[in-house]
Amino acid sequence: MTSRKPTAKVEKQNEGAGPARAAAPDALLSHASLSQNEITILAETFRLLGDPSRLRILLSCVAGPISVGDIAERLELSPSLVSHHLRLLRGARLVSGVRQAKQIFYEIADQHVSQVLQDMAMHIAEDHADE
Repeated sequence: MTSRKPTAKVEKQNEGAGPARAAAPDALLSHASLSQNEITILAETFRLLGDPSRLRILLSCVAGPISVGDIAERLELSPSLVSHHLRLLRGARLVSGVRQAKQIFYEIADQHVSQVLQDMAMHIAEDHADE
């Protein structure tokens, strides 16, 4: 698991170039436009999403805030396993948690995460009859 320190460093490196990078999202797809640290973090993020249980947990958070217990019940997983996966997803900034009394409710961290999930779901649903 990549720690949050490199992520924070990447954020600070990008602060000066913020508007230029935001204006040209296709430029982010270029290997040359990403630092080695950013490539490592991106690879780690995709590795996290490669676990089917973790991906199902993340998809459970798309609709809105949901508790660990509700996720566990919906996916038929133990609450401790769900908590473990959520800790990793939170560390990668894919989900965020809000404490309400004794429970923490998790949701997708931001629109970028939702968009990646939606785009990939659309991609696999496309008709590939010509292949």
